[in-house]
Amino acid sequence: MHCYANARKQEKRKNYRKRRNCKGKAEFVHNITRLLFWLITMANVFKYLAHKVNGRKMGEYTPWTEKYRPHSLGDIVGQKEIVSILHAYVKEKNMPNLLFAGPPGIGKTTAALALARDLYGENYKQSILELNASDERGIDVVRGKIKDFARTVSLEEVPFKIIFLDEADSLTNDAQNALRRTMELYVNVTRFVLSANYSSKIIEPLQSRCSVFRFRPLTNEECKEMIERVARGQKLKVDEKAMDALLYVSEGDMRRAINSLQGASLGTSNITAESVYKSSARAEPAEIKEMMELALGRKFIEARKKLHQLMINYGMSGEDVLLQMYRTVDQLDVSEREKVTIVDKIGEYNFRLVEGANEMLQIEALLAQMLLIK
Repeated sequence: MHCYANARKQEKRKNYRKRRNCKGKAEFVHNITRLLFWLITMANVFKYLAHKVNGRKMGEYTPWTEKYRPHSLGDIVGQKEIVSILHAYVKEKNMPNLLFAGPPGIGKTTAALALARDLYGENYKQSILELNASDERGIDVVRGKIKDFARTVSLEEVPFKIIFLDEADSLTNDAQNALRRTMELYVNVTRFVLSANYSSKIIEPLQSRCSVFRFRPLTNEECKEMIERVARGQKLKVDEKAMDALLYVSEGDMRRAINSLQGASLGTSNITAESVYKSSARAEPAEIKEMMELALGRKFIEARKKLHQLMINYGMSGEDVLLQMYRTVDQLDVSEREKVTIVDKIGEYNFRLVEGANEMLQIEALLAQMLLIK
């Protein structure tokens, strides 16, 4: 009887342990379920917030130079001869190594990216390696990133990949020499597109391995077409004087024109010439001309006062003033010989500023020199 009672107790303890274990497992599963539910809820919240942010106007977060960058070769404004040749490369699905040379803001990077997009479609980023050589300019980059990407085989219909080196004129000579051999070794599976502001800084052996395309500054008509496209997209009103101001400020540089337009549009949809000049830290050409005519008319104090107003009102640097004076020389009512003398003086004082001289003293000295020209 005693043995039977002990057996019953042990069985009860065993059943209790089982129930407790089952209860513990149930609580564990319940807690895990609650945790998963919480994680899924938070993920949905973040997804909703991200959707709301992405749903806002893209212009609130993206510079207009990127928002309105052409995605296809057919959308590019200007450089018609170059674009037609790039179209032929896309059609043939074959191309040599390319070197794009020319001043900044005229479409070199846009042409390279549009070429890649037209070749590979929307998944073009898998087949192009884009590097800015001004940041990654040493020989280690050529031996590392570039060589590793160059030796891999393309999985697209186009049998080669593209390595785009922006600002390639910033590459060191050692890096450029190392790049020569890489271009030769992997020519069957990789094409190089080099972009440079100054082709003279690219070593001759690299230039001989590329087809060289020289991009020119955009004409006023081409800049105007792109500015009107951006203005329509942003619902801006650009009057005729503001358009002339944008063309004057840009000097054929589309990036500068669009940035000036975006700066002038802050807080208003009506773009004026005054807002364009102030946002781009440029003086109105008529004011520069007035200052120079005062100096040529031997009114030094008034010319000096005008200079101070320009530099304070527009936030201009000394070099900015000199460059605008240089552009205004042709509009002055003086003889050719006097224009030559003025340009010579502007060049001399610009050199002094580059060497580190005080800008206010130097430009005032230039105005004083102009008193002696007539």
